[in-house]
Amino acid sequence: MRHGDKIKNLSRTKAHRDALLANLSCQLIKHKRIVTTLAKAKALRVFVEPLITKSKENTTHQRRVVFSRLQDKEAIKELFGTIAPKVAGRPGGYTRIIKLGFRPGDAAEKAMIELVDFNEIYGKGVGEDKTTTTKRTRRRGGKKKAEATEAAPAATETAVAEEAKQEDAAPAPEAPAQAEAPKDEAGEAKEEGNEEAKA
Repeated sequence: MRHGDKIKNLSRTKAHRDALLANLSCQLIKHKRIVTTLAKAKALRVFVEPLITKSKENTTHQRRVVFSRLQDKEAIKELFGTIAPKVAGRPGGYTRIIKLGFRPGDAAEKAMIELVDFNEIYGKGVGEDKTTTTKRTRRRGGKKKAEATEAAPAATETAVAEEAKQEDAAPAPEAPAQAEAPKDEAGEAKEEGNEEAKA
């Protein structure tokens, strides 16, 4: 039975596992994405996301708590200086795991783990600030429909006014002196009376 067996051991002792996850976390913070095995990526997500949450509060105490887990001053500077302002408006879920298939040597399943806010393809991009965005509502467009119905009559009124101005400004076309005979499919004028006379 596996009651209470929630920790991903990764076939390592606690000291070895903590050192591994601290090193992977430092590399993820510095490079914003790393490629590793799927099992390590899932264990890393559980390890690094609470540290990113702690970095939102830039105090000496929080810096010391994070440093006790990572033991890397450069990573701490990057985390509190660059990453924390970027993820300030995000309530968790700072990382994304993308599966990359199997490794040829030992058939281990590889995955890329990355910081969501630093992806230029999926997200808004590195240089843009997400804290200024407004909160999205989940209602299905009640306000938008009302605005659209108000805007539609105004748009039609302006279109009618513009057409009237164009008609006033444009000269009336002259009527042709002689009405043309209707043409058939080949483009030749029909001779209705001539055909009856020939018969």
